[in-house]
Amino acid sequence: MSSILNADLHCHSVVSDGTLTPEQLAARASANGVELWALTDHDEIGGQQRAFAAARANGMKYLTGTEISVTFAGETVHIVGLGFDASDPRMAQGLQRTRGGRGQRALEMADGLARVGITGAYEGALKFVGNPELISRTHFARFLVESGACHDTHEVFRKYLTEGKPGFVPHRWASLADAVGWITQCGGVAVIAHPGRYNFTANEEYALFTEFKAHGGRAVEVVTGSHTAAEYVEYAGVAREFGLAASRGSDFHSPDESRIDLGTLPYLPGELTPVWDLLTDRIR
Repeated sequence: MSSILNADLHCHSVVSDGTLTPEQLAARASANGVELWALTDHDEIGGQQRAFAAARANGMKYLTGTEISVTFAGETVHIVGLGFDASDPRMAQGLQRTRGGRGQRALEMADGLARVGITGAYEGALKFVGNPELISRTHFARFLVESGACHDTHEVFRKYLTEGKPGFVPHRWASLADAVGWITQCGGVAVIAHPGRYNFTANEEYALFTEFKAHGGRAVEVVTGSHTAAEYVEYAGVAREFGLAASRGSDFHSPDESRIDLGTLPYLPGELTPVWDLLTDRIR
């Protein structure tokens, strides 16, 4: 397949922290001209069959997907898995383990917010959760906007939910080796998501890419919703340097919150190998 393909291989539904169902996402993606789609809910594959059926009903090709939370060099990094066998128990078991700490973390976040006068945050966040195992900072952010504490979710994160703020509680996620291992053992390709978002030094970023490739990782998101045009160029260079394929995805969560809509990103630079070229036998 060509790099001139409207592929959107990173988005989220109500199964994790999006606001639309897999069916609504598929319809939106199709309406925006997406030809190849993947639903990549956080640490969860429960929406995969619905997404595949909806993709087929809307005339799109489909790749299985998930976005796995990883702790690396003290930061949370996201690894997207594409084209894996969603029925392989190793993936489901691994994701269940990494989801396990979210409930306790959410209670601690609510305690921190209560200490600065924001009460009822845990119960309020639960109203926005499609899957209680996956309660996250995004759900707390939506409650704080609804309650009038902040104007939008970006303000919530800035004031309350990032490191050093009252509602921030770190979580120990899977290791890089775990995440890449689950994806590759199940026949998929591991992708470093939105590398421009991480607060790494140049040495730490080099270590991330080096270790990722050593564990069997094969691709990086170059064109993604949170990257600038300059970062498209920067990470195209990183893809070439490390011999990685390139992926493209909006990271769409919600019509009201996301900067970029499904299917509206620029195409991948033509000199790169598209990740879908590694997955031709997995596209359904």
